[in-house]
Amino acid sequence: MANVRDIRRRIRSAKNIQQITRAMKFVSAARLRKAQERVIAARPYAQQMLSVLNSLATRVPERSHPLLARRDGHRIELVVITADKGLCGAYNTNVIRHALEFIAEHADAPVDLNILGRRGRDFFRRRSYSVRQEAINVLQKPSFADAVAIARDIIEEFVQEKKDLVWLLYNEFKSVVQQRVIVEPLLPIKKLAGMEEAHLIEYLYDEPAEKIFNNLLPRHVESQVFRALLEAAASEQGARMTAMDAATKNATEMIDSLTLYANKVRQAGITKELIEVVSGAAAAGT
Repeated sequence: MANVRDIRRRIRSAKNIQQITRAMKFVSAARLRKAQERVIAARPYAQQMLSVLNSLATRVPERSHPLLARRDGHRIELVVITADKGLCGAYNTNVIRHALEFIAEHADAPVDLNILGRRGRDFFRRRSYSVRQEAINVLQKPSFADAVAIARDIIEEFVQEKKDLVWLLYNEFKSVVQQRVIVEPLLPIKKLAGMEEAHLIEYLYDEPAEKIFNNLLPRHVESQVFRALLEAAASEQGARMTAMDAATKNATEMIDSLTLYANKVRQAGITKELIEVVSGAAAAGT
């Protein structure tokens, strides 16, 4: 049976861990509020632009712009967004697992990875996967400038016909306790399904379509990448907040259990000493 000193040492260690996890929970809660506000503000613009461009891509010929072009090749780039840090439950594990499933489903096509986040980079760097590009520290404070740099690199690869398809994989923020892994196409801009050409409305443009697309389509890719970064950042903070809350509760239960055990050990020691004293006194009296 462990002595009281060892048990009290374990209780102090559990209390120290509890303080750390509680502090991390509060920090994540503060960061989550800001990240959630940015996500909610960015969603309407990105979703409406996606809807408009999907509709527009259905009405115009693919040769109108390189980002609309659908090619026969199957060279794929998968943009995987993970966190830079751990202690956020199954957040990174779920993203990596979906990435591996995507690669397995497209085993007949070459898949290059574009990794955003230290956890994903470290995982795939230790394994024999093709990683074309990587970046870290983009989820700490996601900025539109970071999204622009990432999007321009992706656009350049696609326009130069080095890639035929580009997909995004990230965690979408649903609530503090729920995040959903999303795998969605980024390039080429997809057309709306189920719309016949006879029912499409022809639009008149004040400027040449090429000029409009040159300004609008790259902006669309940048906004979609930025939205994915914001979603991933909010999801990370929500997952970390939930994980740290669970860890704090587990530490509390452990402290209570160890305290009860320490009291039992101390009581058993006192009882043993009393028995020894009484037994010694009885032996001396005889």
